[in-house]
Amino acid sequence: MFIETEATPNPATLKFLPGQAVMGDRGTADFTSEEAAGRSPLAARLFQLDGVARVFLGADFVTITKSNDAEWQDLRPQVLGAIMEHTMAGRPIMAGGEAEDEAEDVDPADAEVVAQIKELLDTRVRPAVAGDGGDIVFRGFRDGIVKLHMQGACSGCPSSRATLKHGVENMLRHYVPEVVAVEQVEA
Repeated sequence: MFIETEATPNPATLKFLPGQAVMGDRGTADFTSEEAAGRSPLAARLFQLDGVARVFLGADFVTITKSNDAEWQDLRPQVLGAIMEHTMAGRPIMAGGEAEDEAEDVDPADAEVVAQIKELLDTRVRPAVAGDGGDIVFRGFRDGIVKLHMQGACSGCPSSRATLKHGVENMLRHYVPEVVAVEQVEA
């Protein structure tokens, strides 16, 4: 098994591509601590490595964010080994297999606008962000404000604010006149 590694715009984060489905079409999963990783045997295994601060599971990749005191030259081979060992042993990625859906803050009267926003996010934004090892998840729409949650490499990335304001917000405002702003929210 050969696992590729790619840099991301976030210097504290690397993207690992095992050459096979990780979450596939089951969504994504973002873990910010070992305690939160209980539903993913792979994430729990990765958090056992000194220096792993965050684990994000995408369709066909794993994104690891390191702690400030860790160095990639030391951590990268350990992560590669853990992913390879887990995968080759045929262990499950998720216990129960599904990602958890978070509640959305949406006015039912805005259902049509929300559908347009989600379609744009799914077709234009999320594929590009996944290429950088992250995800942007819709969390709500009220009073013209779209609420989005940044995951994986996007969480804590120095360019995430610019991505939201200059990229996502401008695009959404162009195609959906009801959108007046985009805000980043935590899970």
